Amino acid sequence: MKKNFIALIMLLVAAVTVSAQAKKVEVPTPSIVPLPTQMVTGSGVFTLTNDTRIVTQFDEKEIKYVKNALNEIMVDVFGKELKSASKVKDGKYIVIKKDATLNGTDEGYTLDINKDGIVITAKAAAGAFYAVQTLRQIVPIQAYETTIDLEKVNLPIVNIKDSPSLAYRGFMLDCSRHFWNVETVKEMIDILAMHKMNRFRWHLTEDQGWRIEIKKYPLLTQIGSLREQTTTGHNVGMDGIPYGGYYTQKDVKEIVKYAQERFITVIPEIEIPGHSLGALSAYPWLGCRGEEGNYKTWSNWGVSPDIVCAGKESSFQFWYDVLEEVLELFPSEYIHIGGDESPRDAWKVCDLCQKRIKENGLKNEAELQSYVTHRIEEFLNSRGRKLIGWDEILEGGVSKSATIMSWRGAEGGIKAAKSGNMAIMTPNGHCYLDYFQTTDRKDEHEGIGGYVPLRKAYALNPYDQLSPNEQKYIMGVQCNLWTEYIPTRMQLQYQVLPRLSAIAEIGWTNPNPKDKDVEGFLTRAKELSRYYYVYGYNFGKHFFEDGVQEGW
Repeated sequence: MKKNFIALIMLLVAAVTVSAQAKKVEVPTPSIVPLPTQMVTGSGVFTLTNDTRIVTQFDEKEIKYVKNALNEIMVDVFGKELKSASKVKDGKYIVIKKDATLNGTDEGYTLDINKDGIVITAKAAAGAFYAVQTLRQIVPIQAYETTIDLEKVNLPIVNIKDSPSLAYRGFMLDCSRHFWNVETVKEMIDILAMHKMNRFRWHLTEDQGWRIEIKKYPLLTQIGSLREQTTTGHNVGMDGIPYGGYYTQKDVKEIVKYAQERFITVIPEIEIPGHSLGALSAYPWLGCRGEEGNYKTWSNWGVSPDIVCAGKESSFQFWYDVLEEVLELFPSEYIHIGGDESPRDAWKVCDLCQKRIKENGLKNEAELQSYVTHRIEEFLNSRGRKLIGWDEILEGGVSKSATIMSWRGAEGGIKAAKSGNMAIMTPNGHCYLDYFQTTDRKDEHEGIGGYVPLRKAYALNPYDQLSPNEQKYIMGVQCNLWTEYIPTRMQLQYQVLPRLSAIAEIGWTNPNPKDKDVEGFLTRAKELSRYYYVYGYNFGKHFFEDGVQEGW
């Protein structure tokens, strides 16, 4: 990551305590987001210098990306990477130890900073990586803010024992309504890593554009990735400008690898059966009306009434073919098939869909969608993968092995957990980052509506209304960014930050509301925002300026 020197100029006047002569900075008490499980501070300091050595007790291949992350910090502070050593001798060291007996998950770690050095202990490389992310925030912010390459920096004495509360800590980026280039996606992955998020949900197909190359069906990107124009505002007019973009399979592999190096799993979403105009525009035979449908990739926001025909075997073969290529690109255990907002009116007047309903003893079109979901899940299971769908897939019934992503409030996740299905909580009232952050609209871009201030995001309780036995079915939490009204990278970051930090803490730290210190979180989030400045990230500053608490 590179420092944003323009922002730093403003910060230097008030914040920098470094002088070229002193070559040291003050040592604040650690203020960390997400809050560690256990943290004990001591007296004194450890002086980290540009001659400190890194000693690892992991296999070098296994620990490579942890060392890369550690040296990112060292470059920001010292202007250079630290050298490695084979073992501790004289001098100061950062030691990264492997301990298979360490309690907790593979993502857990201990971080001990004492007067002699820094010791990171983890069961697996992922845990060591998260220890480095914690260390990033322990290094005093002034060490990043100064444009001077330091020779040494004092760190507080602290002992941290930490591990995540929830296994799935996710963020979804919609790249269909607006397309984000590879570098912007990578930057978002960096932001996720900084917050100890471990799942990047990649929304790739929509009515407004198909964004992933499928070699067996080249028209999906040649035609389906393009729309003639885009609606302005809330469907008040059209801009008259053709819009498009897609990821080649090479791009996808590059992003998946980039995420893996940051211990993030990329989970693609391929919409089945709705939100499919991108596909229908390329291959009209997929629709109930076929070539007569005159399907076009949508220039409007909202939901098209046209969906893929469930009465044709050719539709299933298309989905299987697409998923075969998707599975080659994404090694993730889970594949998301959407399933949300699928209007079934076209199925009601389609002879083939009605025939399918009758032949399979289905009651209605909701059960026909369930039939589709079951067949897609069987295909994924046969390839060693698992299915995730939005909570609408519950409506016609699902198998016990399907995972439910609850977005229309918490009800879908509660129903899933009570019935023994794994669930991921992402209710729109807490987790939709395209919603407004403040009631003062002069500070906001045009948006889809809704209202999720930072405090409300932090109020998410993924265990709400669930017994201790039912809570085990809550796999994790996720926040979502739909991009109808987000056309620029700077606005994308503004919508995500700082609210991502709230969802990150809920996923990592104990999510039980009675254990939350809201005011403590807001104080730590304010400190974290200084790191956003350093890395040049745009964020919702109105939460932190001049004591303003609009909407809190």
